[in-house]
Amino acid sequence: MEPDPSRSFRPARAFWVERPLSGGIRPVDLGPASADDVCIEALFSGVSRGTEALVFRGGVPLSQVAAMRCPFQEGEFPAPVKYGYSLVGRVIDGPPELRGRTAFVLHPHQTCLVVPAAAAVPVPEGVPAERAILAANMETALNIVWDAGIQPGDRVCVIGAGVVGLLTAWLVRQFPAVPVLVHDVDPAKAAAANDLGLAFACDPAGFGPFDIVIHASGNPAGLRTALELAEFEGVIVEASWFGDREAALPLGEAFHSRRLTLRSSQVGAVAASRRGRTSHRARLELALRLLTDDRLDRVISGESDFESLPEVMAGLAAGTLAALCHRIRY
Repeated sequence: MEPDPSRSFRPARAFWVERPLSGGIRPVDLGPASADDVCIEALFSGVSRGTEALVFRGGVPLSQVAAMRCPFQEGEFPAPVKYGYSLVGRVIDGPPELRGRTAFVLHPHQTCLVVPAAAAVPVPEGVPAERAILAANMETALNIVWDAGIQPGDRVCVIGAGVVGLLTAWLVRQFPAVPVLVHDVDPAKAAAANDLGLAFACDPAGFGPFDIVIHASGNPAGLRTALELAEFEGVIVEASWFGDREAALPLGEAFHSRRLTLRSSQVGAVAASRRGRTSHRARLELALRLLTDDRLDRVISGESDFESLPEVMAGLAAGTLAALCHRIRY
């Protein structure tokens, strides 16, 4: 569809990783929109601490440059690059059925954006815009649960009480007769887990073994713990992504004698068990519908304005800004 010169919009601003460990705000020329486009004024965006901090540090391996591209990314890894995938805004121009609605878009941090209407997913009633930024993380958690193949009666441990780990455990808790334990070495994470109705332990000894262990800590030591906690013929689902870091595992010890399965989970593809009947959009729509519970606000632990994003990203990457999901307000 050809752009319509009558649908031109004022310049916007976006956050860019200018070089590893340094970010800045750049102007964006939105240009004219076609009849198939919507213009969205940003309300909030979420910082995916693990992946975005890794991108900010310049830690994307050369072998994963193509796989790590996000929708509407500009630039190339390591930098300069415009990266991010959790934005919620108000449709200010576009098809009548979308105009005025709140929508979620897998888009980098930007004050205003023009995207194809198909990329804007309406936020359901009952989900506030402030919470809808969790949709990308909830989508990841949903895919992890599908990859894990959890059945009633399974005993599950989730290692890592970050945003993805907590959302995954919260989903698992909805299964009948499936006890779930959240394990994290940081005792400060207990409060968020307990507020979500989840059992928490810094020391998992005495709680296992577990039929399914989901690792989401982002630390190779957590994956080694997962191998120790798994039951005979148990399944370990690796949901962390280490970027350019290597993970050394004791696969020469009990890994074979206990016939363990180590399975990766990554949100870029719909879980194999659902791929034939669930599209990426349907998965994202379901993730948004799962965000009606007010308790989920507990995993949003900080908020900053858009102009401070360079400092926020530097703090998250350095570990000086402690946060689960950090929300950006526009």
